[in-house]
Amino acid sequence: MIKTQLAAASVVGKVLAGASLTEVLTHLWRADPALSKQEKGAIQDFSYGVLRFYGQLEAILNRLLKKPLHHKNLAHLLLVSLYQLRYSKAQPYAIVDQAVSASRHLAGGKGMQGLVNAVLRNFIRYQESIVVQAAAEDFGRYSHPRWWVDKLRQQYPHHFQAILEASNQRPPMTLRVNQRKIPLADYRKLLAENAIQARWLGSNTLQLEQPLAVELLPGFTKGWVSVQDAGAQLAAPFLDVKDGMRVLDACAAPGGKSMHLLESANVLLTILDNDSSRLEQVRQNLERLQLTAEHLVCGDAAKTSDWWDGRYYDRILADVPCSASGVVRRHPDIKWLRREGDLIKFAKTQQSILNALWQILNKNGKLLYVTCSIFTEENALQIEKFLESHLDACLLPLTEEALDDGQLLPNIQHDGFFYALLQKN
Repeated sequence: MIKTQLAAASVVGKVLAGASLTEVLTHLWRADPALSKQEKGAIQDFSYGVLRFYGQLEAILNRLLKKPLHHKNLAHLLLVSLYQLRYSKAQPYAIVDQAVSASRHLAGGKGMQGLVNAVLRNFIRYQESIVVQAAAEDFGRYSHPRWWVDKLRQQYPHHFQAILEASNQRPPMTLRVNQRKIPLADYRKLLAENAIQARWLGSNTLQLEQPLAVELLPGFTKGWVSVQDAGAQLAAPFLDVKDGMRVLDACAAPGGKSMHLLESANVLLTILDNDSSRLEQVRQNLERLQLTAEHLVCGDAAKTSDWWDGRYYDRILADVPCSASGVVRRHPDIKWLRREGDLIKFAKTQQSILNALWQILNKNGKLLYVTCSIFTEENALQIEKFLESHLDACLLPLTEEALDDGQLLPNIQHDGFFYALLQKN
């Protein structure tokens, strides 16, 4: 456990310094190929857990220290240990002993064993009252940046607490059954035969009671099923594609929505993304699902002159870059990497992409604007601005599955998304 505690503390420190959690973990796996599956699982659990509850854990630590701790690596180790004590099933005495031992391996950590022991044992002794004290301020109560909490309180005065609480939960594992390969009823039977419990959420969507490795899913390698959030699975039905249509999926990687479109109808699909390495993931998904796209293009959705072939599209899916504020339970580092000023930068990018793609859409064609954000600056306000400047655009109603304004807020069934379906007159 010492090795995993130290590794997780290092990961947390790098993320809080500005690095992506996914990139840090990927680098760690490559740098230390000897790590066992169990060690990787523990490091990932500790890292995700600390970042998920960082506000609470930081508030707890501050109340346990008599003075600020300037040794950052030691502070991160204590956060990992507090997460274990608060949220894991390991024996408290074992966690404390391992943390004390781990502190000896930190540069400058000599002589800190007494502090580590005292801090963690005091938490065990006074846990209930300290947790209550930590929740006295929004940062400790909601484990989100203060600006984030303030913005949600302003934009969703009746729902902000539920949004924040949902965003701190572990995400569900949701499947999309490939209707071209196997009927939903048959796949549900397969899951039952393999003692995998799942509930139907509608359409071809199943949510597992317990997440599991994809290689354990019946028929995964044969393309019978894909992992995709229930909220993300609304995109293809909303876009209403039909056989023979020319369709563009802009900003497409890693391709979950692209695959769903190809499973839904025999369309001529152009898959666009500005990251060639992420397009490789799309190719792998196409191969696994045995699907074919007309074109895979590496290009900028806002600069259509660089890649567009001059033929207009009947449908366009614009899943634009955004703050990803609706998917932080899957990527808890986002909470601590984002700055309020980033929303302005994202909004400019989104508007430029929307304006560019509109020019290559057929008359009477439809464009579905999508974000995985819950902030109105990237969503409803963007569409209002677009409609004001494009008199040939009208906003179409969505099905009853979405809220009236197109905003899906994160809950137990799905992440947070925004959808707006625009038609060109």
